[in-house]
Amino acid sequence: MATRAVSVGEKGSFTDSYQQYVNPQWVALLNLLDMNVHYQRCSGAELFTADGRRILDFLSGYCVHNTGHNHPYIVQALKGELDKSGPAMLQSHVPEIAGELAERLCKLAGGGLQKVYFGSSGSEGVEAAIKFARATTGRTGIVYARGSFHGLTAGALSLMNDAFWREGFGPLLQNTEGIEFGDLLGLERVLETRRYAALVLEPIQAEAGIRVPSNEYLQKAQEYCRRTGTLLVIDEVQTGMYRTGTFLASHQFGLQPDIVILAKALSGGLMPVSATLMTEKVYRSVYSSLRRAIVHTSTFSENSLSMRAGLAALDVLESERLGERAMALGESFRAKLREELAPFEMIKEIRGMGLLCGIEFRAPNKLSLRVPFEAFHRVHPAMFGQVVVMRMFREKNILTQICGNHFLVLKAAPPLVVSERQLDEFVSAIRGVVKLAHTSATFWSEALGLARRAVNL
Repeated sequence: MATRAVSVGEKGSFTDSYQQYVNPQWVALLNLLDMNVHYQRCSGAELFTADGRRILDFLSGYCVHNTGHNHPYIVQALKGELDKSGPAMLQSHVPEIAGELAERLCKLAGGGLQKVYFGSSGSEGVEAAIKFARATTGRTGIVYARGSFHGLTAGALSLMNDAFWREGFGPLLQNTEGIEFGDLLGLERVLETRRYAALVLEPIQAEAGIRVPSNEYLQKAQEYCRRTGTLLVIDEVQTGMYRTGTFLASHQFGLQPDIVILAKALSGGLMPVSATLMTEKVYRSVYSSLRRAIVHTSTFSENSLSMRAGLAALDVLESERLGERAMALGESFRAKLREELAPFEMIKEIRGMGLLCGIEFRAPNKLSLRVPFEAFHRVHPAMFGQVVVMRMFREKNILTQICGNHFLVLKAAPPLVVSERQLDEFVSAIRGVVKLAHTSATFWSEALGLARRAVNL
């Protein structure tokens, strides 16, 4: 049935076709949270809507926009590539630009990483890592850390234990084993069986609540892998590209993995691209002969626009020293958050590295607060966090989100070009929302209304 044409400004005017032909449930969720707005222009860390709002982005597309939205240098690089009318996706040629990007990535990553496979997404990079690890070791099993998020394709999903993501999709990969993040005894016991091709870890678990492990944990994990012939695969999809201060978060833990997966911020937020970096040994196990030169590839792999975007993004990250900014600003940002949120009992911890930060909430002790808090938790574990997200967006004009596997952790991950003034604006905003939750019945009554509407959808 055809929908009526609606003028800009009316409800649904910019979502009708999407709602009808793509994902109506997503539209319903955004409407429920009062977050369904029409963005017209995005620049740096700021988003501008059709009705004149200016919104600060503290989500960065889940760490896609490290260089900020629509960085003019990257935009111009892509325009220049298009103007060349060159072999964007010829397939039967040697794309020199892919070699240039691969060389820069390997030099920045260091260690023994000497070859690169390019894909289109982080999930695709994880799939490649699974195949390459099996080919290298002759083993089939994969060990992962519980609470991780590696993507939603079948192989990547097999390395995640959360039932929410897995439910309804049938049997996944066999011989995968989840170990608690930080559990060295459990990890050693499993790897000592020598049945596993790889240990796949995020150096910081983003969706599990911005969980930063100890140096000892990651160092020992690497040691166990070396001892048992298990490949160490590090998923840097959210943590890489200077998000945590160094090019790879792995660098801050002294790791030298066999495989590293990059994506998201690699393209400057403008093109789909991922890179799976590997050692020479891993490469030779897969591409071992002329006959196997194309044994693992992808249609859009190495296309000129994605490669140009990757090179331009690296140019910006390095020339603007965004890693150094992320490290310095991140430390001061978390210090300000701790100071401003210290008076509130529902704040459990502020943690993170660089500009990947998390604010963890907890159930309050005060009875008048604990009763509604626990009531909303029974309705849905994400209810409290989503009310915070909604109020930050609607009243403070700040876009953020709770972590996908830990609903009591609010993520604060702005573009690395964020200013100190914008960081201070976030601190003031979250303090206001947290104070409201501790002092006003309105916060809880509106949350109840949200819960009722959610049940009826």
